[in-house]
Amino acid sequence: MQIEIRDAELEARIRKQLQSRDAGSVEEVLTRLLETQEEQDRRLLENKDAMQVKIRRGIEQLDRGEGIPEDRLDAHLGRNSCSSRRILVLVTPAKI
Repeated sequence: MQIEIRDAELEARIRKQLQSRDAGSVEEVLTRLLETQEEQDRRLLENKDAMQVKIRRGIEQLDRGEGIPEDRLDAHLGRNSCSSRRILVLVTPAKI
């Protein structure tokens, strides 16, 4: 297979990867990038159900009026900056 890259920016990015990763070839760069993407896709797929449950729970909380009002969001984020697992939801007032 032969791949032609016509985008100069893309070519520059590949060359940068060649240099920064001390890769021996473009094939090695592409292999590493594909492996990284495949791993990310695999993790997303594995966590898909858990993410959907959390999203549904957040929507249900919003429906019950349990969201964080916009004027208090910054203070809330400051208090909870270390809790990366918590899902925060922004509630904006409805426009009439």
